[in-house]
Amino acid sequence: MRRISPPPTRRRLRPPARREAVNKRPELLAPAGDMEKLRFAIAYGADAVYCAGQQFGMRAAAANFDEEALRSGIAYAHGRHVKCYVTVNIMPSNRDLLALPSYLELLEDAGADALIVADVGVLRLARKYAPHVPLHISTQTSILNHEAANFWADLGAERIVLARELSLDEIAEIREKTPKTLEIEAFVHGAMCISYSGRCLISQYMTGRDANRGACAQPCRWNYALMEEKRPGEYFPVEEDARGTYLYNSKDMCMIGHIPELIRAGVDSFKIEGRNKTAYYAACVTGAYRAAIDAYRASPETFVLPEFCTEEVNKVSHREYYTGFYFGSGENGQHYGDSQYIRDYEVVGMPVCCGADGQAVFALKNRFFRGEELELLQPGREPHVFRAENAVNEEGEALALFNVPQMKVQFAFPFPVSEYAILRKKKERPN
Repeated sequence: MRRISPPPTRRRLRPPARREAVNKRPELLAPAGDMEKLRFAIAYGADAVYCAGQQFGMRAAAANFDEEALRSGIAYAHGRHVKCYVTVNIMPSNRDLLALPSYLELLEDAGADALIVADVGVLRLARKYAPHVPLHISTQTSILNHEAANFWADLGAERIVLARELSLDEIAEIREKTPKTLEIEAFVHGAMCISYSGRCLISQYMTGRDANRGACAQPCRWNYALMEEKRPGEYFPVEEDARGTYLYNSKDMCMIGHIPELIRAGVDSFKIEGRNKTAYYAACVTGAYRAAIDAYRASPETFVLPEFCTEEVNKVSHREYYTGFYFGSGENGQHYGDSQYIRDYEVVGMPVCCGADGQAVFALKNRFFRGEELELLQPGREPHVFRAENAVNEEGEALALFNVPQMKVQFAFPFPVSEYAILRKKKERPN
């Protein structure tokens, strides 16, 4: 019988840092929307990745994995000592249940390290058709308290993915009042939803695309106006800025500056949002959090976040950052009254062939000029800034401007270059 926890006192809920928490190595969990993103996330330091098949996942817009790709992706991760979790977290209807048993059997046979589920019917089927695969309870269930966490633990869950709306104090209390064998996963970076952890009906109501089955049209990001019923076609803005009114739009979460607080609160797995994002995003953000976590573990008592970690997360496309609800809503609130992404950097080239001799060939994504300042991003290293003086095309010509999409561009570096190297630059600004 589970021990009943004592009633809460009026003291501050966050416990003091325990010695065992100081040296704890949290899992870094990265998004894998397709095989390319999976490989880059792993190369840049993910301990685990999460992905979905062609059905039953909450990101229908991502490329996702067919049966062959699922088997290949899981095997690829395992070959590099990385875990692979598969999302089965839609809210299914009766017709969805028909295909679930065979799909669950496939995931067990393929060696999935966990199933991320949200519906109790799916959980019940998973225990029957994939009995040896651990169960992780999705953030879609909106776990906000320790009783809910213990409920899922009693049903056999090995991990809970907390709702994004919790503070660090609340997470610490959940950790104190749940079995230590129950792992706690929490989002630390990426897009936020204006609704409770994605349980939103606006998309289905307005477009027929069901957010709870992975097809959200993101109407929370749209521009809105008022219309009086007797004046059809006349729109009245509720002005926030010159671009319009974004009533439901949210900032992006970024907790890279708060690694110690997350660990002290008892978070076992740091989850990065973004299966619909690019391979560059997966690489850049995963690499930044990997470096931050490793720096903390190397010197927990005197930890200072490496400066380049903060710079890295600002070099991907993002909305204005904030710390979610971890420290309460505060003045730096959730609402983002703008439609604009911050895109200060862009990818110049993705790797084609890179080697230990420093020779590196990239497929061109955005133009650059001879002599322009570029950055070389590689796993496990700070970015290398250089001038593009020695770039040549496939014919060996040193062009003044490289601007043909997908053209092969070769560089020579004085050090080995990873096969997962990426070229980028600061975006050009219009005059």
